[in-house]
Amino acid sequence: MSSSNAKRKLQVVSPVPADIDVANSIEPFHICEIAGDINLSPKHYDLYGKYKAKVLLSVLDELQGSGDGYYVVVGGITPTPLGEGKSTTTVGLCQALGAFLDKKVVTCLRQPSQGPTFGIKGGAAGGGYSQVIPMDEFNLHLTGDIHAITAANNLLAAAIDTRIFHEASQSDKALFNRLCPPNKEGKRNFSNIMFRRLSKLGISKTNPEDLTPEEIRSFSRLDIDPNSVTWRRVMDVNDRFLRKITIGQGPEEKGMFRETGFDIAVASEIMAVLALTTSLSDMRERLGKMVIGNSKTGEPITADDLGVGGALTVLMKDAINPTLMQTLEGTPVLVHAGPFANIAHGNSSIVADKIALKLVGPGGFVVTEAGFGADIGTEKFMNIKCRYSALTPQCAIIVATIRALKMHGGGPEVVAGKPLDQAYLSENVALVEAGCVNLARHISNTKGYGVNVVVAVNKFSTDTEAELNTVRNAALAAGAYDAVICTHHAHGGKGAVDLGIAVQQACENVAQPLKYLYPLDISIKEKIGAIAKSYGASGVEYSEQAEKQIEMYSRQGFSGLPICMAKTQYSFSDKASEKGAPTGFILPIRDVRASIGAGFIYPLVGTMSTMPGLPTRPCFYDIDLDTATGKESWSSSLLVTVLM
Repeated sequence: MSSSNAKRKLQVVSPVPADIDVANSIEPFHICEIAGDINLSPKHYDLYGKYKAKVLLSVLDELQGSGDGYYVVVGGITPTPLGEGKSTTTVGLCQALGAFLDKKVVTCLRQPSQGPTFGIKGGAAGGGYSQVIPMDEFNLHLTGDIHAITAANNLLAAAIDTRIFHEASQSDKALFNRLCPPNKEGKRNFSNIMFRRLSKLGISKTNPEDLTPEEIRSFSRLDIDPNSVTWRRVMDVNDRFLRKITIGQGPEEKGMFRETGFDIAVASEIMAVLALTTSLSDMRERLGKMVIGNSKTGEPITADDLGVGGALTVLMKDAINPTLMQTLEGTPVLVHAGPFANIAHGNSSIVADKIALKLVGPGGFVVTEAGFGADIGTEKFMNIKCRYSALTPQCAIIVATIRALKMHGGGPEVVAGKPLDQAYLSENVALVEAGCVNLARHISNTKGYGVNVVVAVNKFSTDTEAELNTVRNAALAAGAYDAVICTHHAHGGKGAVDLGIAVQQACENVAQPLKYLYPLDISIKEKIGAIAKSYGASGVEYSEQAEKQIEMYSRQGFSGLPICMAKTQYSFSDKASEKGAPTGFILPIRDVRASIGAGFIYPLVGTMSTMPGLPTRPCFYDIDLDTATGKESWSSSLLVTVLM
């Protein structure tokens, strides 16, 4: 057992206090102690205060020849709007492995957005006695990665509209003269990034004076079609009134206004790039390849065409380093990236996982969480993240609750902010049994990747033994390696020891290689069809716009990318109201878009908002500061207040 873990003994209280009260009752270890537990020397990290540090990618170079630990992904059944506790389970499992089972372990989590923190969810640090601390720093600002993404995203947005503006008012010669101005000696030079544009055009000349008029035009004039621009501005706030706006209405813009909008910052493709990159050089290439729209002749226009790829990388150079934090019981956590789990893949970063796997070494454990239910998060983890990382998980956890299973069995609607119906607070084995069809499909789908599946049932105070046994039996009958009842919210790592033992055994008994749901060399439609089939769909229906986009991306050479379905998290189907495990439905694809730099095509299933709105009573009502002590006060989360 590590020295820091040996010193950390939780004194649990029942009933469990509010999350912020639990978090504030623990004095975190200095982050240097946490780093020392996983053999990180001071040269491997930069301090951000006493409780956070940026882990440098250079540690990967030093540990390149060492072995990896076991790799575990945490997904869930189709959730209620309250969430079923994946983050809490991820943290609780790691506390069990590190503080009770004497294993080297690192938790890898996404950085939460301020949108849900101030909106409905109220934070994503876990809950009860299974949390990442300091909780307030985890949920707000952290080390500034989301701010860096916001700055980079909006720099590119400004570059797009500025380029359209200048091209509309200047001749080819004037554009070229301004792009390649003469120096004091009267000589023109291409900046380094311009050679990327020249190479793309097939121009090998290195002296601007040697370009022909036709080459000058091709080089200088991107001729962006304003109607094709897909790049939007972002901010890390739920602001519904920015979903659709008109820009360029100032007098200096000469009437060149266009309709656009804002997304929430975590929906930026730059966030997805950060999560899927494997190195600084890889991030540079991905940022430069991001497609912002098309020319009027249908050619894709990239960030490098605009000359901004290098500047984006400079803004992101510190954000590529994961942030080291700790759990309540002193086990290490790497927090990195937070891609939107609908239109992006909803997983934390590849570089954090790779660093963690080397740090824990053979026999150690890296546990990472995939966003939403397993049909979204785990599917994208396997088919997108693992493809780019070349990492293979040994175990997948599916988090379930009696509450959610009753909902899938036909129980009343669950609404965030409203009291639960009595059906969820009293025993009803038949309702639970009926809802286990949802769990069974998630198990079957996840087992198909060749990993062992362990079901973790988050126990609520109102759950009965008969209901819990029903879930366990249904999970085993559906092919789960094991199914474990967990009380880590109430007891910390001690309440997840059985889960830790089951996960260890599952990891040690995997004999199959990782199997993807589809190969990359089939068509876009065939890949979409394979995913739709895993949902239970009998077919796929494409809108005219979707057909047009698929044809364009195939013509542009992007059909070999993996698919990232943008779909509701509340059902296997496109309709959030369809619970359980629906079959025979037709999955509608209304549009198809692409994140070329990140490396995936994302079909839109139904309507998908990328800028959430605030509810009538946002969580910011319950967040305040005691100006005398400097202590923050936060409300307990909607999920964990009824957990044991």
